[in-house]
Amino acid sequence: MDIMSYQSIPAILKDNAKTYGARPAFSYKRQGSYRSLNYAEFYERVLQMVRGLWRAGMTPGDKVAIFSENRLGWAIADFAIQAGGGITVPIYATNTGKQAAYIINHSEARIVFCSTRAHYERLYSVKEELPNVDMIISFEQFMGRRSFPVFSQYQVAEVDTPVDNEDRQQIEGQIAQITQDDIITIIYTSGTTGVPKGVLLTQRNILINAKYGVEQLGVPRGEMTVLSFLPLSHVLERTGGYYATLIDGGHIAFAESALKVMENMGEVRPTAMVSVPRLFEKIYAKVYEGVGQMPEKRQKIFHKAVEIGREYVNKKYITNEPLGLLALKYKLFDRLVFSKIRARFGGRITYFLCGGAPLDKTVCEFMWILGMPVYNGYGLTETSPAVTISGVGKMRFDSVGKALQETELKLAEDGELLVKGPQVMLGYYKNDEATLDSIQNGWFRTGDIAKIDEQGFVYIVDRKKELIVTAGGKNIAPQPIENELKLDKYISSAIVFGDRKPYLVAIVTPNVDTLAEFARDKQISYGNMEELVQHPKVKELYGERIKELNKSYPPYKTIKYFAVVANDFSIEGGELTPTLKLKRKVILEKYQHVIEDLYAGKANGAAAGGKTT
Repeated sequence: MDIMSYQSIPAILKDNAKTYGARPAFSYKRQGSYRSLNYAEFYERVLQMVRGLWRAGMTPGDKVAIFSENRLGWAIADFAIQAGGGITVPIYATNTGKQAAYIINHSEARIVFCSTRAHYERLYSVKEELPNVDMIISFEQFMGRRSFPVFSQYQVAEVDTPVDNEDRQQIEGQIAQITQDDIITIIYTSGTTGVPKGVLLTQRNILINAKYGVEQLGVPRGEMTVLSFLPLSHVLERTGGYYATLIDGGHIAFAESALKVMENMGEVRPTAMVSVPRLFEKIYAKVYEGVGQMPEKRQKIFHKAVEIGREYVNKKYITNEPLGLLALKYKLFDRLVFSKIRARFGGRITYFLCGGAPLDKTVCEFMWILGMPVYNGYGLTETSPAVTISGVGKMRFDSVGKALQETELKLAEDGELLVKGPQVMLGYYKNDEATLDSIQNGWFRTGDIAKIDEQGFVYIVDRKKELIVTAGGKNIAPQPIENELKLDKYISSAIVFGDRKPYLVAIVTPNVDTLAEFARDKQISYGNMEELVQHPKVKELYGERIKELNKSYPPYKTIKYFAVVANDFSIEGGELTPTLKLKRKVILEKYQHVIEDLYAGKANGAAAGGKTT
């Protein structure tokens, strides 16, 4: 099927309801088990919701907001908004009431879908700031407040009343009027710096991105089952996981939460997933943590397996050398070791698609060794999102792949990556100044520093605004250093500072499980994690680990002092975006006193020079 022969994603869904009628479209967890809705059932639910939205006053061109985590209701609402001629405005489920109100007001949304009572209460807390909202529709049934009424999705869609022929013809007539140039969504950037901007994306932006992305991957897809856990409010999951899967007649299962992803993988047994690096870092850490608890003989077998696996994947996928007996050795270790690891994650993964941030080379290579290949990609909200993707025959473990079809790339004088192609946004909603600043002479300025090799492979160095320029004038990309720190079994998260300073310092958070095990081994008594991370033996432990890392870097890139803080960085704590990127400005403000102490010589720990305090 050539998806570009269609004018819109709702038009594809309409045909898929006939082509794949009885095939599962969505699965969701309820009362401890997964339940499914097939394509025909899902399409009917969408038509019912369109009918309800029209009766509620939605007209073509209206913006409708969705304030929710990933769930079946999100998908029904999104397709219904589009099919009814509206524009979907997603809001991250973790946003505060004020953050949601800004997006609702700026987008001029008059109807808002919300997930739970908690989301409703957040909206209620800012109801005076939402004078233009006509209706709140919840995905769960509960009583709202009289001064701020709420209707359930079942009430609005009238799910007990089938869609009659007249309504069906009117809705499908509206679907037929949607063109590839119509706006499908306004996605507000997560706001790591400054006020969020509303990115205008068209049906064509998304359709062509999904088409070229799938073609570049070159992976046989078949009847896919994709486990969805990244927020659908983010364009990576929405295009790369959600739309691309449904266009192919695939099956999407919603994870219960980010915390239960690995557990849900075992239940759903997905064939593919879209993720950010954090999932793969956790898999890497979890596997090595388990290996550390094995008898010495089994540890030796594992490490030998990885050694053979590393040689195998590099020769097969990178240098294309003859494999000979190496293929047999890998097959043996795959049966003894790697297949058992894959089974813990469902055993059916054919590939992962990774975006959001560069994945550490060691972790990416390890996933390929396990037989769960990760294809790296690169893009932004403003590019729908994919600009580059790795694929079969287009793979480097430390690269984000090559440019998609019809996509031109070049580097500015300072190394910033510039993009021109059909996936680039129309612009920022009601912000011509920002649009003109971002798109110049047809080239979109990504804000990322990159390198492009002779074969066309792209390597992302870091965000332009996040590069550290030391007092000595050295330019340092912090992200590769942070990624290496996170590979340590005692470290969960890490952030490096040093802009306009004489040396680098770091804040790290502990891997609670492995640090607790260390404390037991060393017979360290402690009341809580805050007390444990201040223990001299723990400071010494982290000092040794970071000192070892420093050996691989020139002096100006080494971490001189560090602090271990008890609480991991999180979305709830405000230190991470909904797609698990570090909010550097927030962390800098939150731990300003800690950073000042590190530069004042009151170090929590010293890794290069000085003494541990």
